[in-house]
Amino acid sequence: MNDIIISVRDLCKCFGDFVAVDHITFDVKRGEIFGFLGANGAGKTTAMRMLCGLSYPTSGRGMVAGYDVMTQGEEIKKHIGYMSQKFSLYDDLTVRENIRLYAGIYGLSRYQMLRRTVEMLNRLHFRSEIDTLVGSLPLGWKQKLAFSIATLHRPEVVFLDEPTGGVDPVTRRQFWEMIYEAASGGTTVFVTTHYMDEAEYCSRVSIMVDGKVKALGSPAELKKQYAVGSMDEVFRTLARGAKRGE
Repeated sequence: MNDIIISVRDLCKCFGDFVAVDHITFDVKRGEIFGFLGANGAGKTTAMRMLCGLSYPTSGRGMVAGYDVMTQGEEIKKHIGYMSQKFSLYDDLTVRENIRLYAGIYGLSRYQMLRRTVEMLNRLHFRSEIDTLVGSLPLGWKQKLAFSIATLHRPEVVFLDEPTGGVDPVTRRQFWEMIYEAASGGTTVFVTTHYMDEAEYCSRVSIMVDGKVKALGSPAELKKQYAVGSMDEVFRTLARGAKRGE
């Protein structure tokens, strides 16, 4: 079996004369936790949208779970999960209603939905909250629930766009325990974060600057390459040359 689940070659995205993503190339292995880092404006969200089948590249090639980002965006969506800090669940629906909604979108049978819902609620200790409006849940609870729903259909890849933004350190640690559990079960996790300590938790990371991938490797490899003691220092070293702002 091919152990490469995401393959990107010279992928570009232009908006008029502005090159948002500039000939990026990398591979992601099955079951890997891949950190996709970069300052605001570096191009990481634009790149992630192409990989999720939400935006078409201007040029280059990309494959996600065996499907072409240029021509098979709808197929990609069926084989991935997606969670964003900005939008994931509906606040005006209950926990139960959110689960039913996404189970239907993901095409789960009624039996699959019921079985996986029970498993998920037990794991999260959420059974007493099943009829609670999501909008009334603490942010940390909402984020853990959103991640669980994003992986309800057992996707091959789950994309997480700054999933721990705004939550407390304890909840962030618990969230990363969930990420490790998903990866140990074979799900590939592709995650953006602006917390550099979280980069240390990834199998490998890439760092984008001005639309280009400027560094790629394990945290240990990158710290050794740049002769620094933390991923924050690696990031700062690379970001000093950035030309784009917010």
